[in-house]
Amino acid sequence: MAIYRSHVLVCGGTGCASSKSDLIKKRFEEKIIEMNLDKEVQVISTGCFGLCEEGPIVVVYPEGAFYSKMQINRVDRIVEEHLYKGRIVKEYLYEDSVSDEKLKSLNQIDFYSKQKRVVLRNCGVINPENIEEYIARDGYQALGKVLTEMTPEEVIKVVKDSNLRGRGGGGFPTGAKWSFAAPNKADQKYIICNADEGDPGAFMDRSVLEGDPHAVLEAMAIAGYAIGATKGFVYVRAEYPIAVKRLEIAIGQAKTLGLLGKNIFESGFDFDIEIRLGAGAFVCGEETALMASIEGKRGMSRNKPPFPAVSGLFGKPTIINNVETLANIPQIIINGAKWFRSFGSEKSPGTKVFALGGKINNTGLVEIPMGTSLREVIYDIGGGCPNGKAFKAVQTGGPSGGCITADYIDTKIDFDTLTDLGSMMGSGGMIVLDEDNCMVDIARFFLEFTVEESCGKCTPCREGTKRMLEILEDITQGKAVMSDLDRLEKLANNIRSTSLCGLGQTAPNPVLSTLRYFRDEYEAHVLQKKCPAGTCSALLNYFITDNCRGCTKCVRQCPVGCITGKVKELHVIDQEKCIKCGACMETCPFDAIIKK
Repeated sequence: MAIYRSHVLVCGGTGCASSKSDLIKKRFEEKIIEMNLDKEVQVISTGCFGLCEEGPIVVVYPEGAFYSKMQINRVDRIVEEHLYKGRIVKEYLYEDSVSDEKLKSLNQIDFYSKQKRVVLRNCGVINPENIEEYIARDGYQALGKVLTEMTPEEVIKVVKDSNLRGRGGGGFPTGAKWSFAAPNKADQKYIICNADEGDPGAFMDRSVLEGDPHAVLEAMAIAGYAIGATKGFVYVRAEYPIAVKRLEIAIGQAKTLGLLGKNIFESGFDFDIEIRLGAGAFVCGEETALMASIEGKRGMSRNKPPFPAVSGLFGKPTIINNVETLANIPQIIINGAKWFRSFGSEKSPGTKVFALGGKINNTGLVEIPMGTSLREVIYDIGGGCPNGKAFKAVQTGGPSGGCITADYIDTKIDFDTLTDLGSMMGSGGMIVLDEDNCMVDIARFFLEFTVEESCGKCTPCREGTKRMLEILEDITQGKAVMSDLDRLEKLANNIRSTSLCGLGQTAPNPVLSTLRYFRDEYEAHVLQKKCPAGTCSALLNYFITDNCRGCTKCVRQCPVGCITGKVKELHVIDQEKCIKCGACMETCPFDAIIKK
């Protein structure tokens, strides 16, 4: 095996790949060969580093130099100065990675300092397409331990004792779920990894599959041993091509080394895994709809009971866990239940991965101990809202969740506290909203998504969510009356209590939470026909102020010709003709156009 003095780790996750990190990696390889450094320096494509705002990211070890917002034209200088002469190119480094002329390690950078990486421990560290690197990080040690030292009952007990709760949204205890399937007798049982991540702004599971696919495969095999299953499926959406590719590679490598397939570790235990691609239906994140899709049927939910642990895929006992839940399993087996419970909160131990997005400076992937406050995530890790804007709320749980206001910013994040506030953990999307966001429009956006993604099987979800959306659209267009708010709330509660599956049962959450905390905004839309945040275009008018210099740029930009005025004179907008597109405001170089 070759020994290298330096390693260049290039982020190969979807975010950085979309910014041409593959070309950056290729240029590093070419320049390193040109400089005759290819025997000394290795270039590796790795998983997501988490700080997506600063991508594409390149980290050079052993120094740990964190080069952010990389461009191809910077590569040659880094190779010539850093890798050849040993002089780090400081002007290309991420600003927070240097303090008093000293280079900080990654865990000293503000974005990472309050995180604890368990699920993401290998992301950005190893080459996810090389099983040997996973093994070097204790990979498949947990599987070896359970197959050679533990009974299935002991495995389930460890997972139960850890109190690992499902990270897919429901928070159901994983060990309890496994224990339901274990005693059921059947000629075949199944383990399914739910990688059908569909929440707007969520990319946690995708990043784990891209950066550490073997952790999920190992966990599935452990789960299979615990309940007596010999077959597993990873149900992943086809929109994740990098994740699918790396899963295929990982499965092939594991089979080659005898870590999947027949007689694993010569224990007599057989376990194999296949990939099934989803077509992007959000409802297929619901376990019964997911199983219907694998079976070749239309992805629609069914009544429970029977639960999947009794009668699941093809009518056989089945356990379904999401990517993040499974990624915790090998570490729990290796380190023990007590270790896992040593961080996080009492009722929600361990960590949680969030996709932090929206109006936040440091967008990206964060993994925090349960019990960390929203304030720490939004300000200490996320860096607050851009441009000095005031934080207004955070949407957790995506279309199934709700908004948490600035009044509750010191709330400790765990399953129960978020539910008490009318939101939920969900799979881990966390969208930050500032003073410019209209909460009525936010509720409309998420409900519109749910209407599109409903499978249509049950009437409350199929018809009820459409009626809710119509009311919200009337509100944002200034057509509603006060009685509509009562109708909206009543309809939301009825849908929540009568829908067949989790999609319909949680669809009203964004509406109910915004009604609860931002009712004044709803009333302003209805009574005053105004949008306090200045977002709902139907309730806005654009005006030209005395700052106008008569440059005529707005006149030329207006698509309907509603602006008039001579050169170097104050211009005027014809409100009857104006379509409220905002093009004039974006074009004006003097900030002379306002909306109100």
